[in-house]
Amino acid sequence: MKKLYIVRHAQKEDELIGQDDYDRQLSPEGIESAKIMAQNFASKNLPVDLIVASPASRTKKTAEIFAEALKYKKTIMLNEVLYMAFVNELLETISYTFDTVDSMLLVGHNPSLTALAITLVGFKEKFQMGAVMEIDFDCDSWIDICKENAKLICYDSPISK
Repeated sequence: MKKLYIVRHAQKEDELIGQDDYDRQLSPEGIESAKIMAQNFASKNLPVDLIVASPASRTKKTAEIFAEALKYKKTIMLNEVLYMAFVNELLETISYTFDTVDSMLLVGHNPSLTALAITLVGFKEKFQMGAVMEIDFDCDSWIDICKENAKLICYDSPISK
């Protein structure tokens, strides 16, 4: 059994003239929302063997907030591919994970995460900022994950709070 937690970064600051989207930070509301979502997630005592995040400022910060709430002491793997990723790049990133990892928390962006959720579990909504999705895969290797062995366990967003 493999378990994937998908997290979209929380609310970002408004765009500033001349600022690169990659460098946009979480807004104060986004930081607070990420802390609440991370605490809710941590309260479930779910195992997380690996955290992988886009290195963009807002996703990196969201991953750090989740790592702190989870008391995750390992290095957060920053993967440049996750910024502006196509769904096949997300799937490749997940599939190439070592099988010693049974549970992975992936922190990324839209529209990539919505496309991933549609592809894996037929999700019918837009993946909201700060939301967390849990998917179980009935397989023993990440290379074998697919929609046929994927099961949506839950989707939780700050909007539903």
